Parts: sequence; C-alpha cells; structure tokens
Amino acid sequence: MSRSSAEPKVSDIAQRVAELVRIPSVNPLHAGPKSGDDGERALSVHLADRLDAMGADVVVHDVEDGRANVYARFAGASDRVVAIDAHLDTVGVEHMTRDPFDGAIEHGRVYGRGSVDTKATFGVIMHVLDELRTEKGRPVPTVDVVGTIAEESGRFAGAVAYADRLRDEGRSVDQLIVAEPTSCRPVHGHKGGLGLEVAVHGRAAHSSQPHLGENAIAAAARIVAALDREHGRLIAVPPQTGVGPATLAVTTITGGRGLNVIPDLCELFVDRRVIPEEDLDSTRDRLIETIRSAAAPLDIDVGVIGGRGFPAFYQAPDSPLVELLALLAESGPETATYGSNALMYADIAREIVVFGPGSIDQAHQAEEWVEITELERAASVYRKLLRM
Repeated sequence: MSRSSAEPKVSDIAQRVAELVRIPSVNPLHAGPKSGDDGERALSVHLADRLDAMGADVVVHDVEDGRANVYARFAGASDRVVAIDAHLDTVGVEHMTRDPFDGAIEHGRVYGRGSVDTKATFGVIMHVLDELRTEKGRPVPTVDVVGTIAEESGRFAGAVAYADRLRDEGRSVDQLIVAEPTSCRPVHGHKGGLGLEVAVHGRAAHSSQPHLGENAIAAAARIVAALDREHGRLIAVPPQTGVGPATLAVTTITGGRGLNVIPDLCELFVDRRVIPEEDLDSTRDRLIETIRSAAAPLDIDVGVIGGRGFPAFYQAPDSPLVELLALLAESGPETATYGSNALMYADIAREIVVFGPGSIDQAHQAEEWVEITELERAASVYRKLLRM
C-alpha cells in the first residue's frame, strides 16, 4: 500500500523535533555549566522566525528578563479557536548521561532534553500546519500556537502572561490543548498546588545555655511532624474524582548558624497538592494555621508561591474535546499526577485538555527520548482535528 500524501513523513517530524532539541532552553532555575544561562531566549527567536515564515501572525511577548512567550495565529475557515500551548523551557541537564542537545535520531527515537517534554508537540504541530499550507489550504478552526516560558519553575509565569493577555484583549479560546507527554491520551484533570515558603524565627544563644535562646530548628521539627500527621489524614479521605487524594510534604529544610549556636532561623518548603473538591483559599488558611500552631510560641513568616496557589484542573471525562481526542487517538481519557499550565487557564477557555506524544516516564530523566511512532500518532490526531 502506498503512503498517501496526507500522511506524515515520520522522518520529517523527527527532524523538526531534533532541530528544536539542539536549541538549549533550560529554565534559568535549573541552569548549570552544561546548559548555559540563556533560558528560552534562543528558542523563542527560532520559533517566531519559523512560524512567521509559515504564514502565521506572530507576536513575541517579553514576559520577564528578556524571556519571551511566542504567539502565532493561523487563520482558519471558521470562528472556532483552538489553542495549543507548549512550554518552551526544559529542566536541567547536569545529570544527563549523553549530550543533552545532540538531537540524535536513532533506534526509532529522538533523543535529548526536551524531546518529549515538550518540544515534541512543537515539531508535530508545525509539521501538520506546514502540510496544510503546502496543500494550499488552511485549518478549519483558527489555530493559536503558543510557546510559554517558565513552566518548569512551578510558577507558570508564561501561562499567567498568556492568560492575562487574553483577558486584557477581551478574548478567549474555544478549545485549549496543553502539551505534555500523555502517550496521546487526553488528560482531563490533575491536582493543583500550594507551595509555602516558611521561615521560623527563634533567638540565638550559646548551645551550652539553650534555655537562653529559642530553637528555630526544634520548632521546625514540630511543624514537620504536624504536617506528616496531616498528610496521613488527607490520604485516608476517599477522593471524589480520578485525580486521587490530596497530599502534603515538606521538601526542603535549612537552618543553623554554627555547631555551638542555638539556631535563630529555620526555613522550610511545604508542598500541598490540591484536589478538585477542595476550596483553595480555605485549604491554604487551614494549612497555615496548622504550621503556626505547631511552631508556637515561635513566630513564622509564610510566603505562598504564585500569590494564592493554584486550584486543581478538572473537567468531566465525557466533555466533547476529551471524547473527541480519545476517539481520534483511539485511547481512553485519564488523569495525571503532575501539574501543568492547564492550572492557569480555567477562565480563558471553554474546554481544556492536556495532551501530547510520548510518556511522562521519559521526562526529566538522565536520558530523555520520544518514540517516533508517538510523534506520528500525535500528528495523525492533529491532522484530523484541524480539518474538522
């Protein structure tokens, strides 16, 4: 059977992904000697140039420190707007076992940092849109290709900037696909999050006379124990959705000024995952009160990452976009354990789905890769979606 001209040239898609992998875009918070400190800058420029050459209306949006989102609009034959958001940044590369930016194509895979998370989707969608252009056609929906910075930092600055821009312009989108490696299964929900930076304030003294001081580390230990008990309570509550139970963990702790000094400061980071049935504000207030009570009589300062935290992302598995992507990909809907830019988009899109080629198991690993067959599968889905 001969391959029709409408089917993807797999090697072509792989080359596009490999080209993007060869442009380092490590999030500055993950940067090290192997990655440099340029962040997403070079990738933003590259994508803006390529998308402009493909006939898109391109805007480069400087978000912070010269790091820019890229918005590319391809006019469609209808008023329906489909947006595809893929984050530009990757995690660090210092632990990788091969050249992180070689973009090697071998063993039926594309290798390198970002190959699966999430440069794969950029390569796929650009290939499909180029096909349409070559055929002298255009997509049925208007397509917005969105490249966002700073997803891997957990602060979602690029997604926040994109959402704010749409609100400022009085616009929204009908269907928004957030690119993550989901093995081409539509993800319709995942947990939100509260990240708390906690500083416990004590009073320094000589360790030979601890009664003259107030031990910040001892108070922090009480906080850790209290939060561990709270985690046990949370996971014992049966969840109401497939997203699963809420969780709680202390992920970093630092303190102490010397071996013979009662510590006057101890700092912790608290990671609280929020599920759809929880109210974000009351959850945050309860958590802070738990921490404050455990630290007493010492004082604490608490900073919340992202201002107030991020509510969970969830929509019904039988919503139209979820069902359509499941049909096109011949897969079933699911929920995810990780977070994504979808947390930022609840009020700017009628429907949101997380979707993309490759497995999350390959993301952030010492060796990252994406199967070319997964790229082909995703291209087939997008090819059908953009002709509907």
